[in-house]
Amino acid sequence: MPREWPVYKGYATAAARRGLVAAVVDHSLIHGLDRLVAAADEVEAAVGVLRSDPRVDPDRVGLWFFSGAGLLAGEWLDSRPDWLRFVALTYPLLATPPGVDDLVTAAEVIGKHKDLPVLLTRAGLEREELAGPVAEFVSAGGAALDIIDVPKGHHGFDMLDHTEESRAAVTKALDWAIAHLGEEPGDDGKLLVPPPAAKKTTSTRRTTSAAKPATTVKEAPAGPATRQTPPPAPKATPAPSAAPPAASAQAPLADLGMATVAAVTADTPAARVISREHAAFDAHDLEAFLAMYSPTARILLADGTELKGRRFLREHYRPRFDAGQCKTEVVQRLMLGEWVVEHVVSYDDGGPTPQLGLYRVIDGLITDVEFRA
Repeated sequence: MPREWPVYKGYATAAARRGLVAAVVDHSLIHGLDRLVAAADEVEAAVGVLRSDPRVDPDRVGLWFFSGAGLLAGEWLDSRPDWLRFVALTYPLLATPPGVDDLVTAAEVIGKHKDLPVLLTRAGLEREELAGPVAEFVSAGGAALDIIDVPKGHHGFDMLDHTEESRAAVTKALDWAIAHLGEEPGDDGKLLVPPPAAKKTTSTRRTTSAAKPATTVKEAPAGPATRQTPPPAPKATPAPSAAPPAASAQAPLADLGMATVAAVTADTPAARVISREHAAFDAHDLEAFLAMYSPTARILLADGTELKGRRFLREHYRPRFDAGQCKTEVVQRLMLGEWVVEHVVSYDDGGPTPQLGLYRVIDGLITDVEFRA
């Protein structure tokens, strides 16, 4: 897998030595371009995981795309989340071959967000089928694009061409990335961008175990990146102390019921994931919200509409986030293993609408959701 390749380990090691937090992401493009959409979802999921890491500042992340993964860059150039500090591309593939479903083409959206720095490292001896789309990208980018040229470099020059020119290009690109993530690391060896202090947020959605917005590299192999760990959820209400055996046989039914409720409402890993999803919902942070879902998540809405996959979740929820329609009150919550069940009141259409929400969490991501009105 790409994260095991020496070249990407080299980039990540070099970035870490400069004080960055670096991650290399495996995705399905390694198996062929017909896996492009799946790869986009997998890289997006990796962004969520990385921004959740306590060593990472969720508001300072850069994405670095290499070779074929350049096909994934267009969507990020188009959407430009607030936390994205730069996009770098090294000898990228920027046009899909005939018969392959494409995503947003980078040349179509370069420069859409004037404040997003973009770096292209261009090989002078690039393959012909890649050089044409790169030239189109450069023409469309204009002043919005920074370029590092490697005149005698081949595609994969950082692996194939052991020259001073190659080494200088890699160093220059890394310098550029660091400059756009923030200041240089200090002499004390601390991270370039330490986790920020927790921020207070005003929420329109309440939960019984609320957490602050869980803030999460979507990227292709090797890239510097930089999320703060959400504060721990409040401790669950403790269950009543167990009575001696003789007394428990005569315990009032109401007391036994209270003990049962306390047991199923105790805090669980699944509940903490749902709290982070709710917090991102409150904060109108669509990318952090989607990062809590599996790339293949399934949501069944109360009207019978079924959404499958993070891409369709984005299409459904983006208008609501843009319109500020993110107000839901959690009245009651029950937890059991990987399941969380909530009684909620939604205000999407202005008036209150009571619903039941059933969430399933596996390996830290929401895989299934069902709403019933």
